[in-house]
Amino acid sequence: MHRTGELYGQFETLEQQKESAALGMWIFLVTEVLFFGGLFLTYTINRHAFGTAFGVGSNTLDIRLGGGNTVVLILSSLTMAMAVWSAQIGKKQLVSIFLIATLALGSVFLGVKVVEYKQKFDHHLIPGYGFDIRYHSELPAPMDNPVEIAAEKEELEKAFAVDPDINAHAQLYFSLYFGMTGLHALHMIVGAGLLIWLIRGSFHGRFTPQYNTPVEIVGLYWHFVDIVWIYLFPLLYLIDRHR
Repeated sequence: MHRTGELYGQFETLEQQKESAALGMWIFLVTEVLFFGGLFLTYTINRHAFGTAFGVGSNTLDIRLGGGNTVVLILSSLTMAMAVWSAQIGKKQLVSIFLIATLALGSVFLGVKVVEYKQKFDHHLIPGYGFDIRYHSELPAPMDNPVEIAAEKEELEKAFAVDPDINAHAQLYFSLYFGMTGLHALHMIVGAGLLIWLIRGSFHGRFTPQYNTPVEIVGLYWHFVDIVWIYLFPLLYLIDRHR
C-alpha cells in the first residue's frame, strides 16, 4: 500500500479517506453500544430483582468523587471538541494545548477512580469470600463522620429486615459496578493512548485544515466514552440515594 503525504493509496482524495474513516468509527461505536447495552440490560434485570440491595450498594459510593469525575469528563469533552475545532481552522499550537488538556483531565478521572476502588477494597466491598456490606459501619475509620456512620447502620438494619440475604445480593451490584466502571476505565486508557499519539503528531504540525481526520475520529471515540459515563453515573451512584 503506497502513501502520498497523508493520503493512502486506496483513496482518491483526502475527503474520501475522511468519510471512510468516519464510517468505520461509527460502525465500531455501534458495536460498542451493543456491548454496553448488554451490561445495562443485566443491570436493569438485577436492579428490578434486588432493588433493596442495589440501593444499599449505591449509598456506599462517594457521590462527591463520582460527581466530580462527571464534571471532569464533561470538561474533557469540551477540550476535545476545541482540539478538533483548532485543527479544522489551522491553529496548530491550540491543537496541542487542547489535546494535552484532554489527556490531563482523563488522567484525573482515572486517578479518582483508583481512589474509589481503594475505598471499596478497604471497606471489604470486593465481591468474593471477604465481602461484608456491614464492615464499614461496624469498623469505621477514625476520620469518618459519626452521624454518617449512624445513618449507614440504620439503613442496613432496615435493609436486612426487608432482604435477609442482602449481603449476597449486594455482591451482584458490586460485580456490575466493577465490571461496568472497569470496562469504561479500560476504554479511557485506550483513549489516553490515542491522545498521546495525537499529541506527538500535533507537535510536528501534522494536523491542518486540509488533514485533521485523526483528531476528529479520536474525538468521536472520546465523546462516546464520556456519554457512557453520563449513563453510568446516575445508574450506579444515584439510585435510591438516601444519604
